[in-house]
Amino acid sequence: MNFAVGLKPLLAEARSMESLEKQLICPICLEMFTKPVVILPCQHNLCRKCANDVFQASNPLWQSRGSSAVPSGGRFRCPSCRHEVVLDRHGVYGLQRNLLVENIIDIYKQESARPLHAKAEQHLMCEEHEDERINIYCLRCEAPTCSLCKVFGAHKDCEVAPLPAVYQRQKSELSDGIAMLVAGNDRIQAIITQMEEICHTIEENGRRQKQHLGLRFDSLCSILEERKKELLQSIAREQEAKVQRVRGLIRQYGDHLETSSKLVETAIQAMEEPQMAVYLQHSKELLKKITDMSKVSMSSRPEPGYENMDHFSINVDYVAEMLRTIEFQTEPLVEDDLDGLGDGSEAVADEDRLESLETPEATEDVGLRQKPVSSPHGQH
Repeated sequence: MNFAVGLKPLLAEARSMESLEKQLICPICLEMFTKPVVILPCQHNLCRKCANDVFQASNPLWQSRGSSAVPSGGRFRCPSCRHEVVLDRHGVYGLQRNLLVENIIDIYKQESARPLHAKAEQHLMCEEHEDERINIYCLRCEAPTCSLCKVFGAHKDCEVAPLPAVYQRQKSELSDGIAMLVAGNDRIQAIITQMEEICHTIEENGRRQKQHLGLRFDSLCSILEERKKELLQSIAREQEAKVQRVRGLIRQYGDHLETSSKLVETAIQAMEEPQMAVYLQHSKELLKKITDMSKVSMSSRPEPGYENMDHFSINVDYVAEMLRTIEFQTEPLVEDDLDGLGDGSEAVADEDRLESLETPEATEDVGLRQKPVSSPHGQH
């Protein structure tokens, strides 16, 4: 229903009172503060009764703790700014009263009692019966109306109720709904806080597991590097031994060649000697040296395929495949296992497992085996 607005000359003066009234409205009951008025740590104000209602809605299990009618301790959130209010053992009765707001309410009520405001309250009149005030509520149409509308007008067949009674009932329902919403918001906020903590825990656990995984792979890499160094040293030792042997033969053959060349040079000079007597004096000794030199055996030389180093080749396909199949354990590690990463126990265990692959029994499976010496010229 539309209402006719009267007393327009009074609106300008009434507007300032309405602005003040908005500042004196409790955010819970949506009515003017009812004394005593308490001030929260966040500087917002509430009726003490409304603060108690919000506290009980936020702590549904509180009544089961005792039979006392006064809440002791606990917490709730300010309905205006969501700041968490922590109560002491006195509960909401421990909150400080805002005497300034209470005095302002008294002054406002005194000003509101003036005739100007009394006339301003009469501005809601029935549109169909201009001289009738809106004083009843149609329950069927859910709209306020006047008495004449009930007797002669559109609401004569409807059930009505006094306007103040419906007003108080709906205000009470709205207040209860607000309290429920506030309690629901607190529960939702608690759930959000819990899930944020879960996210933080997930991130922390993920960081720790990444660190543990990195330590394990670092230990594997150190084992591989150590084993690589050992195998390279084995190759280097045999390489050095073979090279030293061949170089020794080279020096032996070189000495023989040098001696033989000098003997040839001496024999040629003797052949050029023109005097037979001088020639015959040295020819017998020279022939003996040539005969002895020709009898020297130079059969010592590297056997065919001596230079081959293929027996140091390894097959790591099995180990590589095993590394590719590394997966996370289905059962979580106990705390003692995680602490063992710091002292190298995991690295020692991994090294033992890898070294076990080098035993003769595991040689065929892993592929760390020596190949037979092959010669491009065959065996002699």
